[in-house]
Amino acid sequence: MCVGVTALIRWDRDPVLWVIRGALYTVVAVAFIAVQRRRARNAAGTDSRGLAELGRGIRHREVPDDPEKRAAMRRLVDDQLERLERGARWLPYWLGFMGLIAAAVLALGVATGSVLFPLVFALGTAGFCCWILWMRRRTMERLHYMRSALREEHEHVS
Repeated sequence: MCVGVTALIRWDRDPVLWVIRGALYTVVAVAFIAVQRRRARNAAGTDSRGLAELGRGIRHREVPDDPEKRAAMRRLVDDQLERLERGARWLPYWLGFMGLIAAAVLALGVATGSVLFPLVFALGTAGFCCWILWMRRRTMERLHYMRSALREEHEHVS
């Protein structure tokens, strides 16, 4: 999407270059998502359909009745919480780096007299950072809820 917006702004370049760039970025994004899904499938010990069902159950805060699915969900929740907690160490640095880039682009825009695009970029970056923090907090709440619900369910079964 960013490649398309940039292509509209910088229309003086060859359109084939934008198509190639967009395809390359898409391939990289799809590969990254495929690796993440494979890790999640391996952590949960299930297939793609089972992973989708477990993800839906986590989003809707539904504890499965089947003991195998409960165990798979417990493994998936533990894996996702571990990843989020491990990533929390670097999150302030990434957000700070993104803010620094946005401030630098804004400063360059003010210095060159072109303020509109840098301002839109800075506001977009700030919005993106806020969205990341909101989604992380929401995901952590869901995963902690599911961890406690799965433990309670496990204690009732035992």
